[in-house]
Amino acid sequence: MMFRRGLFMAAALAAIAAPPASGQAAVPDLSGIWSHPWLPGFEALSSGPTALVNLSRRPNGQQIQTQLVGDYKNPILKPAAAETVRKMGEQSRSHFGFHNPRNQCWPNGIPFLLSSNGLQIFDQGDHLTMIYRVDHQVRTVRMNVPHPAKVTPSYYGDSVGHYEGDTLVVDSVGIKPGPFAMIDWFGTPQTPALHVVERYRLIDYDQAKEAIQRAFKDNTLPQFNNPPALNLNDHGKWLQLRFTVDDPTVFTTPWSATVTYGRAAPPDVKGADYWPEDVCAENPHKYGTEEDVQLPTAKFADF
Repeated sequence: MMFRRGLFMAAALAAIAAPPASGQAAVPDLSGIWSHPWLPGFEALSSGPTALVNLSRRPNGQQIQTQLVGDYKNPILKPAAAETVRKMGEQSRSHFGFHNPRNQCWPNGIPFLLSSNGLQIFDQGDHLTMIYRVDHQVRTVRMNVPHPAKVTPSYYGDSVGHYEGDTLVVDSVGIKPGPFAMIDWFGTPQTPALHVVERYRLIDYDQAKEAIQRAFKDNTLPQFNNPPALNLNDHGKWLQLRFTVDDPTVFTTPWSATVTYGRAAPPDVKGADYWPEDVCAENPHKYGTEEDVQLPTAKFADF
């Protein structure tokens, strides 16, 4: 396991340290508001080791968003992780569901945060700032530098980035598991050994269509995209994230999935869901039999 992780880390650090090739493509403009409204979020690949999908389906094959029953037989899962996913699925199917970092208003962590339905990227030279619509969570990616020799764990990890031609590559380690930490919406566990590599690139609409089909196959578009979160027929550029997850304590092998973003509907579209304020902790009270959210709290003020 240590040998595999060593190779994974060595390859990522070598790529960061490599000088740009002559004739390298210009740095892509990833600015703007990007939307990915499908839930639970990850787009499982059509082949190879990939993300879990929901086993709970309607007769027409559409997944049941309120019953998050992860495919615990996915071969990427080690036995203990598979059992955790199976138990979470049973709880979700029989009751109101289980706690996750999003519904408990905690920092979502990586890669769970990548399922957020909105993203903005600000290129500030020596670093990138990435803002997510859900609870306005913020990440910082330091550019063209290696990870420090000693990483202080944090919920979003230590993220360093570089460009490979027209692709932004972000490497994250030191991801601290929070109280409700999990890899995905199915309760897949994570440990401090987690390592995530993200690759962002702009793609044409014809390339995006295949990912959109995968998104519809295994996810749900809330309220049928009305009011619109994005224009599904936008023939301009789309932003595709392909990420790879490795945690040798949890998984049998590194695995990959995509998240494909379209341009958010502009604010002049009536009823468009452009970038609304989304503050989880302002409404911690649930309905029915579910208990209130276990909000992050502090006993003493930090000022």
